[in-house]
Amino acid sequence: MFAVVQTGGKQYRVQENDLLVVERLNGEVGSKVRLDDVLMVGNGDQVSIGQPAIDGAFVEAEVMIQRKGKKVIVFKKIRRHNYRRKKGHRQYETVLRITTIGNGH
Repeated sequence: MFAVVQTGGKQYRVQENDLLVVERLNGEVGSKVRLDDVLMVGNGDQVSIGQPAIDGAFVEAEVMIQRKGKKVIVFKKIRRHNYRRKKGHRQYETVLRITTIGNGH
């Protein structure tokens, strides 16, 4: 069984016991998180597609790690004008382990 969920403005295809890195979600390490914005659920040949989401469908996950991601360097330059700016950014991330997929039926 798989599901397509939306969180942080992005869509992810998940199955049970998958590890998923998403943008920061509130929750302590070890706590449960429920994702209710499920766009599609599939089980073999049976596929349910929402418009845009499936009513009653959910994905439960356990928070494994709260961390910062890899550094992204932002470098701006205007040539021949002695203009250079270098800035780094690290996005906050949450690592989830998918525990349950409920199809809403």
